[in-house]
Amino acid sequence: MNRSNFRARRRDRGAVAVEFALVAPLLLALIAGIVEFSHAYNLQISVTQAAREAARTMAIDNNQGAAELAAAAGAPGLNTGDFGYSFTPTACADGESIAVTITYPAATLTGIFGSSLTVTGVGAMRCGG
Repeated sequence: MNRSNFRARRRDRGAVAVEFALVAPLLLALIAGIVEFSHAYNLQISVTQAAREAARTMAIDNNQGAAELAAAAGAPGLNTGDFGYSFTPTACADGESIAVTITYPAATLTGIFGSSLTVTGVGAMRCGG
């Protein structure tokens, strides 16, 4: 092997290392953003499902305690003790609609977009089944 070829290869390896050092932070930030967005979206789906379950139970039973239990059952994997409930109206009359809003504070996974976020889910059903 010729000495000039050897030097050229070493320079190429050095250039590759510099290019990787420039691109790697961008790729890692992109991956962290995707992970954070997926986590937030999963939380949103779970909290919305819990609100739907609570609204369904209120529409059938007209009992806020039972609705909160149904919401907890509809959101496995979440700390349902942190749920904040809002029932509009507070009681269900036949023919009207009930809306249940649940807010859930959660920690972020990576901290790129802050240390916490609050997710809100809304469910609505017509009262009286």
